[in-house]
Amino acid sequence: MNDTIAAISTALGVGAISIIRVSGKEAIPIVNRIFKGKDLTRALTHTITYGHIIDENEVVDEVLVSIMLAPKTFTTEDVVEINAHGGIVTTKRILELLLINGARLADAGEFTKRAFLNGRIDLTQAEGVMDLIESKTETARKLAMNQLSGKMSNRIRDFRQSIVEILANIEVNIDYPEYEDIEEMTQEKLLPPLEKMLKDMEYLIKESENGVLIKTGVKTAIIGSPNVGKSSLLNALLEQDKAIVTDVAGTTRDIVEGSIQLDGLILNMIDTAGIRDTKDKVEEIGVLKSKSILKEADFVLFVLNGNEAITDEEQNILNDLKGRNYLIVVNKSDLDRNLDLKEFDQDKVVQINTVTTDGIEPLKKKIIELFHMNQVETEDPSYLTNARSISLLKQASIALKQAYHALKNNTPVDLVEIDIKSAWDLLGEIIGETYQDALIDQLFSQFCLGK
Repeated sequence: MNDTIAAISTALGVGAISIIRVSGKEAIPIVNRIFKGKDLTRALTHTITYGHIIDENEVVDEVLVSIMLAPKTFTTEDVVEINAHGGIVTTKRILELLLINGARLADAGEFTKRAFLNGRIDLTQAEGVMDLIESKTETARKLAMNQLSGKMSNRIRDFRQSIVEILANIEVNIDYPEYEDIEEMTQEKLLPPLEKMLKDMEYLIKESENGVLIKTGVKTAIIGSPNVGKSSLLNALLEQDKAIVTDVAGTTRDIVEGSIQLDGLILNMIDTAGIRDTKDKVEEIGVLKSKSILKEADFVLFVLNGNEAITDEEQNILNDLKGRNYLIVVNKSDLDRNLDLKEFDQDKVVQINTVTTDGIEPLKKKIIELFHMNQVETEDPSYLTNARSISLLKQASIALKQAYHALKNNTPVDLVEIDIKSAWDLLGEIIGETYQDALIDQLFSQFCLGK
């Protein structure tokens, strides 16, 4: 990281301004070579200087140049930002001049990578930067900001600190058994803190998985038998005629998709072919696709016909949904009730009428409650929202569970220590206290250029 990097940090296109960012030891001298105005090497930190970018004697653009001296910058290096007029040709010309005068074109995410490697942010905060850029809802933005602020990092560090305290006591007992005044780490003293950590981790894992859904959107499958109103439900939720609706069973033979936003939660909905036994080859393909989507979905809206008893096929689907996120949507509430609702978990049931759209708003409210969106809106949530981090947290939880059960089986504490140390290392990978260079390169390559 001894060289100086440069990149265009704004979207390339026609606009009011564009920003070309430069970071490194030679950032100010390099920009000063192509700048006509006050001497930038004498500029005070965090000031803006007016002038022109020149190529020998030719004026390229009229600009404002921001000077930010190390270490109080995003990368902790000297940083210069050239605010130019937002033309494609002009912006590229300025970047070319910087490269000719000694800068190197930055790799994707290299500014943020330098911020991490220089200790300005940790890995969860770096991932928060990317989440903030990609956030599609206000709730996703809040989650990203909490991660960027370091709140999530502090929770991980608290876990690590608790583990360090346990390990320190174990080590003392192993290395200095002759010290009688040192507290002996027996099962009774190790099990309670481990149990508390496991409980806190399980809660964080569950909420973080919901956080991922908030960030990326919930893959929602609308499932049911033919002609129960699946396509009508999709249209009612979307408030548009997206799917063809007829009273002929088997009308929907391929998937129909649409997305809506409910209080910061994106539902990526898929209307599927009605699941039933059929000899129609085309419909059979649609049924198989529906069953595949059912397995992959994050959330299922299981539609039943209120004026018909549940079928064996529908009961099988209901059995498969146990332990998953789903709601039972009972359609045709205006007709005689022949479906015994007492058989179902009442917290999972919503009655609707897709013809009059009665029950659609209560259904939306139920979905928001299911994913704790009201809680996200009222509290200050700090969740992991990255698959890498959640996977590491799960591995750390597994390691602690192994230690916990080993202790219960009277395994000596010096052997249990191995699993506890493993959990500590895994938590360190989440925030980047320990990492592999290949992982870091892969992570930051997902960022856009100039960030």
